Amino acid sequence: MLDAPNRDRRAERRSATQAEILETAWELCAANGLASLTLRDLAHRIGLKAPSLYSYFGSKNAIYDAMFAQGCQQLLDGRPERIPSDLLDGVRVIMGYFVSFCVADPVRYQLLFQRTIPGFEPSAGSFAISETAMRITVDWFAGHGLDRPGVIDLFTTIGSGIAAQQNSNEPGGDRWTRLVDDAAMMFVLYIRAGDDGPAHQGR
Repeated sequence: MLDAPNRDRRAERRSATQAEILETAWELCAANGLASLTLRDLAHRIGLKAPSLYSYFGSKNAIYDAMFAQGCQQLLDGRPERIPSDLLDGVRVIMGYFVSFCVADPVRYQLLFQRTIPGFEPSAGSFAISETAMRITVDWFAGHGLDRPGVIDLFTTIGSGIAAQQNSNEPGGDRWTRLVDDAAMMFVLYIRAGDDGPAHQGR
């Protein structure tokens, strides 16, 4: 019987502690607000001294960056497996998924899509995950001959606007999210209307 490969138990413990730090950071941000996170509160919650956190993350912004990467990966992993080929049906599915993702976790939405943390910028590696998720949507539109920048800008503005209204004014409700289908129809009617509108500029 062959011996099992040696396990790097130290690396496993480190990875587990990092995961616990991030999970606890999300919990604290959900309870107190994204910008309220402090290393002292975080360390106390998981039974460490605040300086010990630097053994796992170099700064508080590094924690935010890891949270950003997690959120972007969740956005990417949770995408519908199949997007309808019909333009209107596809827009409804894509917009509906994005809005649902944003309102499911307002704190995650703030971190990923709003500049809530002064001075925080995601690292290139973390932002690349976000770009991958966006590229899938851009490519889908391009497959319908809609590769003009104005089309994507308008689409993301509508989805973000619905999510922002819902999270700001009625978190947990559906006053704005139930408008997704109507917003998708208006968007499609507009971009199909002809080549004279702003969405058809910037070729």
